[in-house]
Parts: sequence; C-alpha cells; structure tokens
Amino acid sequence: MRCPYCGHQEDKVVDSRSSKEGRAVRRRRECLECEKRYTTYEYIENVSLSIVKNDGRIEEYDREKLRQGLLTSCKKRPISIKKIDSIVDKIENDIQNLSHTEIKSKVLGEIVMNELQKLDEVAYVRFASVYRQFKSKEEFLKELNGMEKPEI
Repeated sequence: MRCPYCGHQEDKVVDSRSSKEGRAVRRRRECLECEKRYTTYEYIENVSLSIVKNDGRIEEYDREKLRQGLLTSCKKRPISIKKIDSIVDKIENDIQNLSHTEIKSKVLGEIVMNELQKLDEVAYVRFASVYRQFKSKEEFLKELNGMEKPEI
C-alpha cells in the first residue's frame, strides 16, 4: 500500500476490524518511512453492475457518482457524511439483491429518491428536481403537493 503522505510503499497494519455491516475490512496502517497513520478499507468485489441509461447507453455502476449525487442533494442540510455513506451502502445492497447485472437508471433513481424522502424532504426535492428534469414551476409544485401527508 502506498502511503498517502510520503508515497512510501511499505507499511504495517496496526489494527484490523470488520466494518460496514461485515461487508468490508477496515485497516489502520502506519507508514514505515514517515510513521504517519492512515485508514484503508477492503471490500468484497461484487459482480460487475451496469446502469442502462434512458437513451440506451450502458455505463458501469459508479459508487462515487451515486455518493456525489447524494452529497449534492444534502448540501447544507443537517445530514452527516456517515449517514450519506450508510445510505449509499443500503442502496448498493438493494441493487445487488435485485440479482441483475444490468439495472435501469430509472430504477436506481427511484430507489435513491425513496431513501432521500425518508431522510430529508429538502434533499429529496433537490434530487427529484434534477432527476425528473422539471421543466416548469407547475411540475415542481405538483411534486411538492404529492409529498404532503393528509392530517388526521
């Protein structure tokens, strides 16, 4: 492992433990050159997953792209990075459980919107406005009105 601080390629593992609900191994490492510590994660490599875009193009699934989309939607909201990472983990788990090697972007988008709606209404609306490509304020208002819960 290359040290992120000095680039030296030799280190020692100081601590290892299971993380991310048993789907990863977290390792604390110490560089043998500069003696700084850093953390690495090892994940089980899943079956390659492809996203079928609306226009028919196929893209390889990109965890970081999903995470960045969630971060953008949750910007300046009281949502921790840890919570966002846990949502990314849950979404990945959900799409892996679909047992398909290809998933339509529409299905992935709906899963993301479902998770965001449970988490934060503002983040949900931000994501929905980009995902659904609202073209007018009426479409935007229709989405907002659809979020209202009937009072008892």
